[in-house]
Amino acid sequence: MGRVFVAGSINMDVVTTADRHPKVGETVAGKAVHYFPGGKGANQAVAAAKLGAPSTLIGRLGMDAFGQQLRQFLAAQGVDLALVKDTADIHTGTAVITIADADNTIVVVPGANALVSAEDVAAPLLAKGDVAVSQFEIPQPTIAAFFKRARAAGATTILNPAPAMACSPQLLELVDIMILNETELGLLAQAELHDTDEPARFIEAARRLPTASNKIICVTLGKRGVLALVGGESSLIAGRAVKAVDTTGAGDCFVGALAAQLADGKPIRDALDYANAAASICVQRMGAAPSMPTAAEVAAVLRS
Repeated sequence: MGRVFVAGSINMDVVTTADRHPKVGETVAGKAVHYFPGGKGANQAVAAAKLGAPSTLIGRLGMDAFGQQLRQFLAAQGVDLALVKDTADIHTGTAVITIADADNTIVVVPGANALVSAEDVAAPLLAKGDVAVSQFEIPQPTIAAFFKRARAAGATTILNPAPAMACSPQLLELVDIMILNETELGLLAQAELHDTDEPARFIEAARRLPTASNKIICVTLGKRGVLALVGGESSLIAGRAVKAVDTTGAGDCFVGALAAQLADGKPIRDALDYANAAASICVQRMGAAPSMPTAAEVAAVLRS
């Protein structure tokens, strides 16, 4: 079995819940406040680990209370933290999240995540069959260095270009599999997209991505499911009918689950079905990293 290496962010999520999101300049009464481990890198590493893949996280924490709590939590989930550095004189990454009617808004303050460097990602010994995962909550030059090493070792590279921001064609050329939502796809393809658009519109945009012809592109569409472009052929994996409570970590769950399946040697289409089922469990729970399902839970959903 291959291993999953995730180079990415580690955050403490400060989550508030309310009946609705405030308008600009408005204050609304909240219902509750929670502190959940999060950060896209940590979420994806936890998802892969809980689904049975050897999972190593590469990143940085501040030497503060949040950093200590996150390290304890991630270790308890089975994530290898040998390549997570404690960094002095800077705070741990923090995300402030508001949830109302199952939708969320997020403000991320990078903190130590902004210091993850090319030197940090030079440490893991990658090999053929491994899967290298990253996202846009650490510096892009660091991601490029990580993916170059992964490619040289024969590992599969997965990019989750979130949060949405521009990137160079040179970075995209290092990507084997891209997993993104309609906002991120719209930015990279320079197209105006909405989550209610027909699948053909997303396919058209995905084909416009740089080097799209030689990579797998997965567009996550929330409750509508996942649109995949594999070898130039498109397919829609329908979403599962569940009652969503918190969608914060759903995309990260999908990424980590897909990586775990590919590391286990599963074909891409089987891995997509599995990741779709895993994400449907995640959205039924509060929090990002704590909501990631186990392999037994996903197996039960697939049987049903």
